[in-house]
Amino acid sequence: DLSENFIQAIPRKAFRGATDLKNLQLDKNQISCIEDGAFRALRGLEVLTLNNNNITSIPVSSFNHMPKLRTFRLHSNHLFCDCHLAWLSQWLRQRPTIGLFTQCAAPAQLRGLNVAEIQKNEFSCSGQTDPARAQLCSLSSGSCPAMCTCSNGIVDCRGKGLTAIPANLPETMTEIRLELNGIKSIPPGAFSPYKKLRRIDLSNNQISEIAPDAFQGLRSLNSLVLYGNKIMDLPKGVFGGLFALQLLLLNANKINCVRVDAFQDLQNLSLLSLYDNKIQSLAKGTFTSLRAIQTLHLAQNPFVCDCNLKWLADFLRANPIETSGARCASPRRLANKRIGQIKSKKFRCSGESCPRTENYQLNSECNSDVICPPKCRCESGVVECSNLKLTKIPERIPQSTAELRLNNNEISILEATGIFKKLPHLKKINLSNNKVSEIEDGAFEGASSVSELHLTVNQLDSVRSGMFRGLDGLRTLMLRNNRISCIHNDSFTGLRNVRLLSLYDNQISTIAPGAFDTLQSLSTLNLLANPFNCNCQLAWLGDWLRKRKIVTGNPRCQNPDFLRQIPLQDVAFPDFRCEEGQEEASCIPRPQCPQECTCLDTVVRCSNKHLKALPKGIPKNVTELYLDGNQFTQVPGQLSTFKYLQLVDLSNNKISSLSNSSFTNMSQLTTLILSYNSLQCIPPLAFEGLRSLRLLSLHGNDISSLPEGIFADVTSLSHLAIGANPLYCSCNLRWLSSWVKTGYKEPGIARCAGPPDMEGKLLLTTPAKKFECQGESGMGQGELGMVLWHPPRSHLSLLSQGRDCEVALSGCSSNPCANGGTCQPQEGEGAGFRCLCLVGFEGPSCRTASNPCKEHSCENGGSCVPSATNYTCLCPAHYTGDFCEQPPDFCSAELSPCQHGSTCVSTSQGPRCECAPGYLGSNCSEDFDDCQDHRCQNNARCLDEVNGYSCLCTEGYSGQLCEMPPRSAGQPGLCERAECQNGAPCVERGARALCQCLPGFGGPKCEKLLSVNFVDRDTYLQFTDLQDWPRANITLQVSTAEGNGILLYNGDSDHMAVELYQGHVRVSYDPGTHPSSAIYSAETINDGQFHTVELVTFDQMVNLSIDGGSPMTMDNSGKHYTLNSEAPLYVGGMPVDVNSAAFRLWQLLNGTSFHG
Repeated sequence: DLSENFIQAIPRKAFRGATDLKNLQLDKNQISCIEDGAFRALRGLEVLTLNNNNITSIPVSSFNHMPKLRTFRLHSNHLFCDCHLAWLSQWLRQRPTIGLFTQCAAPAQLRGLNVAEIQKNEFSCSGQTDPARAQLCSLSSGSCPAMCTCSNGIVDCRGKGLTAIPANLPETMTEIRLELNGIKSIPPGAFSPYKKLRRIDLSNNQISEIAPDAFQGLRSLNSLVLYGNKIMDLPKGVFGGLFALQLLLLNANKINCVRVDAFQDLQNLSLLSLYDNKIQSLAKGTFTSLRAIQTLHLAQNPFVCDCNLKWLADFLRANPIETSGARCASPRRLANKRIGQIKSKKFRCSGESCPRTENYQLNSECNSDVICPPKCRCESGVVECSNLKLTKIPERIPQSTAELRLNNNEISILEATGIFKKLPHLKKINLSNNKVSEIEDGAFEGASSVSELHLTVNQLDSVRSGMFRGLDGLRTLMLRNNRISCIHNDSFTGLRNVRLLSLYDNQISTIAPGAFDTLQSLSTLNLLANPFNCNCQLAWLGDWLRKRKIVTGNPRCQNPDFLRQIPLQDVAFPDFRCEEGQEEASCIPRPQCPQECTCLDTVVRCSNKHLKALPKGIPKNVTELYLDGNQFTQVPGQLSTFKYLQLVDLSNNKISSLSNSSFTNMSQLTTLILSYNSLQCIPPLAFEGLRSLRLLSLHGNDISSLPEGIFADVTSLSHLAIGANPLYCSCNLRWLSSWVKTGYKEPGIARCAGPPDMEGKLLLTTPAKKFECQGESGMGQGELGMVLWHPPRSHLSLLSQGRDCEVALSGCSSNPCANGGTCQPQEGEGAGFRCLCLVGFEGPSCRTASNPCKEHSCENGGSCVPSATNYTCLCPAHYTGDFCEQPPDFCSAELSPCQHGSTCVSTSQGPRCECAPGYLGSNCSEDFDDCQDHRCQNNARCLDEVNGYSCLCTEGYSGQLCEMPPRSAGQPGLCERAECQNGAPCVERGARALCQCLPGFGGPKCEKLLSVNFVDRDTYLQFTDLQDWPRANITLQVSTAEGNGILLYNGDSDHMAVELYQGHVRVSYDPGTHPSSAIYSAETINDGQFHTVELVTFDQMVNLSIDGGSPMTMDNSGKHYTLNSEAPLYVGGMPVDVNSAAFRLWQLLNGTSFHG
């Protein structure tokens, strides 16, 4: 849906590749030009709206290839009905149900007529208008994108937040600058139309994918800059035909494999940089075609210097063009040695690692399916990476993987790296028991073969369809035990093949109507253990669950109180209600983005907003944060909480100093821009821990010197921008001169400002020996913090602490105490400082997390488990207490040894059993033989029982002890004199007769009627002349197997009803106040057993209790009306006329009598 925008034209390639598109809405724009073939790819289109635009003409047969088109709108345009539009009339006549009200706007004689009704001969072109009209609109010349600047053939789109390469660029451009954006891929033919291009700069983006023909046909291109991206693979032929290319920068990517023919067309290439990638080996002949190469950068790659790399050493010795100092990473005997300086015989392969054959060397494909991720186990298609404390998915996984086990790790964010596009055989992914709180849109792109995804026990709080994009074949989705609070309409869009979805044990309170409609194959849904709020917004779900019958168990209501623990599908539609004025809660997840900023994926831009402090609400998973052009005077301390940051831009602020803790916890930071601030002094540990940093810009500050060792931790740094600073090139900067020369880390911009004989000289090219001190030894070893020395320059005014840092500062000036520690400066010159650490941290600068378990107090074998500031004791079985000091309660139900209902008494020696009568032994397990002292008479046999005995009489004798002799003939028996009624059988027990009443009867002789059996559907009892009604205590004993039926009803202008509904007891009550109220029993009573339903009514209050359980109360507020005591009380049903009135007035849910 692109309606109601400002689109002016539809280029020929706008929808190329969108072959599955079914609905395209372009109405209410400003479209005046449609290029020929603009819709050619849309063969499956069913809906197309172009109404309310400025269209005057449409290329011939633009819609002929849309056989499925059923909705088409072209009205409210400016159609010029000349000979070029005659085809449209015939096309519309063949499709009389679409394109209605498509009318001509010109020429005058056809204005207002329906195009379909105009005859072919009326579409005419005059000789004067033919040439103008015949030339259909063309966008071939292109235009400058709105967000970019264009001049002298250069299109400048730097740092504009772009996520894709703009379309329809000027065809005449010679240079395009797209660096510092968020572009993720270079699509097919992206630059092919722009034949005059000489330079393309795509550095510092997020590019992970390049189409093989992205640069096809660019015969004039001489510079291609792609450094600072996420490129892992160079597709076959991607640089094919770039015969004029002289500069190719691929440094600072993640390239792990280079095909032997990757550079075969680059005969004129003079500089190639593959610096800082993941390359372990290169095939012989990779650089053979580079006949003009002068500079080659290969350093910062993990080269395996075995026999397969011997050719590279020979090549570099014969061609000393590698100037970045490429070194071996392994084997250990060659580690850190420069490849070009190692003798050929040192490059050898062990017995296990056979040398690659000549076929491999000539093969143009990369063999990328041989490496199992570090510490993982790979066998039979299963990659086992569980329980490794991983924080992200490994970058390289064998292509043959069918099952990927990543459970029980510490992964918190699933990034969209494209990793699954390279795993075509993957069927199952297990990410259970991690810390996943965010899944980037497109993280599973390419995982169409995956059928099972397990995300059980994670920290997801919402789900959206973008998270699962690419999982087209998914059948099982497990989201148990997360923190999901609601499900909206876009949660599962696209998962049409999912059969099993588990949302068990989340925090779901509401589900938007239609949330599961896109799950067309769903056959099992688990919604148990969620706190559903059964208000009007959830009313649709009860009916949906009853109809679909795919839900596991009975999901129950948590709120409101009167529906608590009632299964959702058992709640009647009228009882899903919202309080008047209650706002409709929205289930759409709110985007996490501060008001002052713009957010796109994980890129947050807060540029030029006059900020003095970091805005609240920045997403925790931010990877790029732009804070340039603001009013910051120091680096915001909260930055250290964003541990996924890869780029921070703080340029053009007012930052005057850095501390040793300015950039702590930023281990993933690759780009740090501090240019154009007021920095003068930088402490030695300012960049400590930034081991991933590749680009550091200090350009345009007031820095005159840097302490030696300041970049000791920044091992990945490949680019340092330190130009436009007043560098004082004395002996104190000699180390920097040497450092930038190894690896060309500074691009030759920084110049010296002093001493006078060094002024204007380049830091990169001036020999290190020229950096001298006149009669000074430079910086002493005993000096502390950020003390720097060199002669002050007369033309600079000194600030209070020295413009050139020549004044010794307090040891606390650099904020050396980390993690909230308090710094106390020591007395005396250069005496240092002391840190007072917060609980949980220790060490000279509070950087070490202390171990609270060193001196723990856990007792009885308890294990100490440390936390951030304290510890907890993990107790052995049955021990309790903070320190496991409380022994087990051996008299608890699970530990008590006492049997047969005996009493357990805890003593210091353990449990003691006090036996119930009739049992003995230490645990009361032995039954005492009560027949030892029996008193049975007349040769009766004694039968032992618990705590007693009974006598089995010989023939003719009776009585409890068989003491009664046989009766004489003719004397009536006990049962004959008992006169049991209503068919009750009689049994003699000792000296008395006992009537055993049939169900429904009671009393000594079973003479009382206790229950009524409702068999017919129109049966009911009617009670009149109710005394004290509605103050009453009514108890019903109910046995039924039916789910619905009337139990009790009283009312005319007001009512009380007790019904069975879905097996639950529902009580509705309205003593003349509206609306009526209802309560449900949590229990169901339709199991065929007898249940007790007790109803206590007192004016406006009703209590309901089932089987003696806790009562539920309903208290009607409002005017003190009470029920009419003159209306009869019906039990088990009611007359037809009363029933229909009650059904109409009070929304009774039953039209049937009780059956049971």
